[in-house]
Amino acid sequence: MIIPNSYEEIAEYVEKGKNVFFFTADWCGDCRFIKPSMPEIEAENPEFTFVEINRDKFMDLAIEWGIMGIPSFVVTEDGKETGRLVNKLRKTKNEINEFLAGVK
Repeated sequence: MIIPNSYEEIAEYVEKGKNVFFFTADWCGDCRFIKPSMPEIEAENPEFTFVEINRDKFMDLAIEWGIMGIPSFVVTEDGKETGRLVNKLRKTKNEINEFLAGVK
């Protein structure tokens, strides 16, 4: 899981490749619930680069992308959004893998 330190670094991932942006926050219970499963999800979906975005640190991006509920996932490929699983509900490993299978 890549953890960017700047908006510029995030922009580089948006523009190139197939990426899954995982919006999270330290205080978010549902984010802490899914976080231990993220290494398995990454391993099961090797065609994607996973980028963890701290929603509080990058609030301007979250607002621009319409990310208010977390954990949320946005998939991009070469600068274009190809899918999103964005809501405030707790997500399971199976639900995330099913979502990713639909955007491959």
